[in-house]
Amino acid sequence: MASAPADPSPRFKRTSSDKEQGARFPLGRAFACARCGIAHAWRTQRNMRIHSLFALVAVVAGFLLRIDAQAWCAVVVCIALVFAAECFNTALEAAVDLVTDDYHELARVAKDCAAGAVYLCAAGAVVVGVIVYLPPLVALIWS
Repeated sequence: MASAPADPSPRFKRTSSDKEQGARFPLGRAFACARCGIAHAWRTQRNMRIHSLFALVAVVAGFLLRIDAQAWCAVVVCIALVFAAECFNTALEAAVDLVTDDYHELARVAKDCAAGAVYLCAAGAVVVGVIVYLPPLVALIWS
């Protein structure tokens, strides 16, 4: 029986004995892991890059249309929500793929529901975008 390859990054593994001894996962390492997850989603998920493009367009439009602080809050929350949903979707797909390579109806349901959650967040962001950007855009066109 072949042995499993050595873990290339043992510092990321927290064992049960670490937990029993109260060993703490360094905060800096936690942030590094989060950055790695976001970078992985951006590198591997076409939709994450599409969301990034729309986020950039939303930010540029916000500056050009001089939206107020409340509108900025709505835009920032929508951008963060869509990015977070896409990261959750990526994580769920990876976990499902880890469990099985075979087609399974429940795996499809899990992946479809996760994708649907991203879709709902993105659709909500579009509605917020219309509410935030349409009035100043109409005012700019009519002035």
